[in-house]
Amino acid sequence: MPAPRMDFSRLSAFVAVATHRNFRRAAVELQVTPSALSHAVRELEESLGVRLLHRTSRSVSPTEAGERLMKRLAGSFAEITDALEEVNAFRDTPTGTLRLNAAHTAAELVLAPLMGRFLQAHPQMHLEIVCDDGLVDVVAAGFDAGVRFGESLQQDMIAVPIGPEQRWAVVGSPAYVARKGRPETPHDLKSHACIRYRFQSGALFHWEFEKDRKELSVDVAGPLTLGDQNLMIRAALDGVGLAFVFENLVAPHLAGGQLVRVLDGWCPPFPGMFLYYPSRRQMSGGLRAFIEMARAEGKQAGR
Repeated sequence: MPAPRMDFSRLSAFVAVATHRNFRRAAVELQVTPSALSHAVRELEESLGVRLLHRTSRSVSPTEAGERLMKRLAGSFAEITDALEEVNAFRDTPTGTLRLNAAHTAAELVLAPLMGRFLQAHPQMHLEIVCDDGLVDVVAAGFDAGVRFGESLQQDMIAVPIGPEQRWAVVGSPAYVARKGRPETPHDLKSHACIRYRFQSGALFHWEFEKDRKELSVDVAGPLTLGDQNLMIRAALDGVGLAFVFENLVAPHLAGGQLVRVLDGWCPPFPGMFLYYPSRRQMSGGLRAFIEMARAEGKQAGR
């Protein structure tokens, strides 16, 4: 008996749901309703005579047959996408959706200033930015590119500098510094209340300093641990303790006197963020346009 003819849209619906393991998120990606997506997957299962997804009220996961189908389709879908993007490259105006993944701070510092200008320059493009502080496989997760620090990048990625150099700042409220005094060296932080940062992986961030080519990493202690730099800044403003955050995030508070800076000489500038994408994938017209804008921004910032 010959295999049934497959509707590409149903296969696309299945791949999206199996990748996200969530009908709602897959529906957002495909710009359809969750009910339409569920109906498409059910029709695919009925035409094949095989259940592809386990569904409960709380989760969705591929069956063994679904896993096998998804693995076989992944390469084919990538080739189809690349073929369409090759044709799209001949267009004078980029079109389609550009999906980027970035840490929250990276999105705030380097992507936010570019969003409006990119969409104004390319009105037929749709830009989607997903913030995730964990290390994400952008290829497996269906993103065109990601934004991270250089040391976080995989070796098979092409990296483009984006945005200016960055610099850390140790800051506290004037009242806190008046009460506890100014640390003269990073070693003095052991007698201070420090607001710690915990990565999404669960690891605690050690404060990193450098002076006269001497690098120093300090495992600080304090009454508060957070996973968001804006919350750390709020805690520093409230006098909880010292925070170690990106300088650009606290520039207005330093200028206004709500926060003061300590250990300034121990915080030199360092290379900032990189936009990265897989070297083996055909570049879309939208990604090419975004990279051109990012490179122009980098040249203006001296990178």
